[in-house]
Amino acid sequence: MTAAFTPPSSGLLFDNSYRRDLPGAYLELSPDAAPAPQIVVLNRALAGQLGLDADVLAANPGWFAGGSLPKGAEPIALAYAGHQFGGFSPQLGDGRAHLLGEFLGPDGRRWDLQLKGSGRTPFSRGGDGKAALGPMLREYLISEAMAALGVPTTRSLAVTLTGEDVWREAGRLPGAVVARIAASHIRVGTFQFFAQRGEIDKLRALTEYSIARHDPDLVGTEGRELAFFDRVVDRQARLIAQWMGLGFIHGVMNTDNMALSGETIDYGPCAFMEGYAPGTVFSSIDRQGRYAYANQPLILGWNLARLAESLVPLLPGEREAIIDALNVRLGSIAGQFRAAWLDVMRAKLGLEGAAKDDGALVDDLLAAMNGADWTLTFRRLADAVAGETGSLRPLFTDFAAMEAWLPRWRARLAPDAAAQMRAANPLVIPRNHKVEEALDAADRGDLAPFHALLAQITDPFRDGADREAYALPAPSDFGDYVTFCGT
Repeated sequence: MTAAFTPPSSGLLFDNSYRRDLPGAYLELSPDAAPAPQIVVLNRALAGQLGLDADVLAANPGWFAGGSLPKGAEPIALAYAGHQFGGFSPQLGDGRAHLLGEFLGPDGRRWDLQLKGSGRTPFSRGGDGKAALGPMLREYLISEAMAALGVPTTRSLAVTLTGEDVWREAGRLPGAVVARIAASHIRVGTFQFFAQRGEIDKLRALTEYSIARHDPDLVGTEGRELAFFDRVVDRQARLIAQWMGLGFIHGVMNTDNMALSGETIDYGPCAFMEGYAPGTVFSSIDRQGRYAYANQPLILGWNLARLAESLVPLLPGEREAIIDALNVRLGSIAGQFRAAWLDVMRAKLGLEGAAKDDGALVDDLLAAMNGADWTLTFRRLADAVAGETGSLRPLFTDFAAMEAWLPRWRARLAPDAAAQMRAANPLVIPRNHKVEEALDAADRGDLAPFHALLAQITDPFRDGADREAYALPAPSDFGDYVTFCGT
């Protein structure tokens, strides 16, 4: 990997280390060229953070739709394996995505630029490799909401219409490509790909590359593989704790969707839970509830066990001792997650310091909620700091358990609890009915609801008279919400 440099304001300057350093981890492949590319949304704020000239980007829609690619782009489709809903697929890979390359931001951080929905690859498994506008706008909306909420996430730089339609279950839809920015696209499934093939040299090269990219202080140190695993565990435990604190359900926590960078990646059948119900599932394909809200911490440990298995061939020593060392680490994941989750919940509840009975306090709150709106319950608890429960009561069909819980909670509050809680608990999240309203309108050529919703969810903590329509749950006639992966 080369020394840091700053991209020029005129555009993107690539330094494609993954392609250079990891032969065998990808296929060289160009994206399809869109016949009539048109940028429908450009993330100017993100472009500025990355040191890019948004006007230059806006003037080059072909960059984001597979046409006249920016100078220095060397597109590849990444190879990886993965457990999908518990079943192992030895070869998955980018079936509708192309990594254009990597560039360095003003702070020296390295970023991937990937196109998604950009055409078929040898990994497509019968798919058309394309994407419809709605799912690409969904990825833009939800990833920007997560960024505004302080959750590590991939980001969307642009969504571009291709000028051709795609066919899905809903019928004929406008085709689109999302340009995605990520700290990397290295997944648990990337490690599984080489481990199951027995390509130990390539697995070692991937491990060394990943360490250099995400934990450079470990480069060359003794025991760095285990130390790197510990870092991945820590990042993922904190990430899933943040998801749980927001009521976010990823929907497809396959091992190929767990990024070693600790970012949330792939916003397909994701959604935010409204009424608290631990078994909530939104994905149309998760018929057994494997990735239900309450199961996400369990899948955290399951996925990381698959990463640990992949690392076994690299670790020095007797195999039995290696497995014992990894099992000790795997056995600690539940406790690490619980600690990270309690930190999130203490902030949401405005608690002072940490006490040993905080876990019971939170568990009893969740038992009392029983269907109450997740987001509004925590937001309106800030009003209850001083004893006002008028805004909180309507969220509950039976307030008795909550009323019994409130004095215990007030005994643990920090002096500035109300302000702390309003800074930790959003008023506005991407409510499912508002997301669908925006995406349906976009399919008809009307982007006004999309931009209105985007403005609200990227400013999630502010109070205001203009917020009510975006802060309230779905109307009763909205019905059960089902999401789809978008392929």
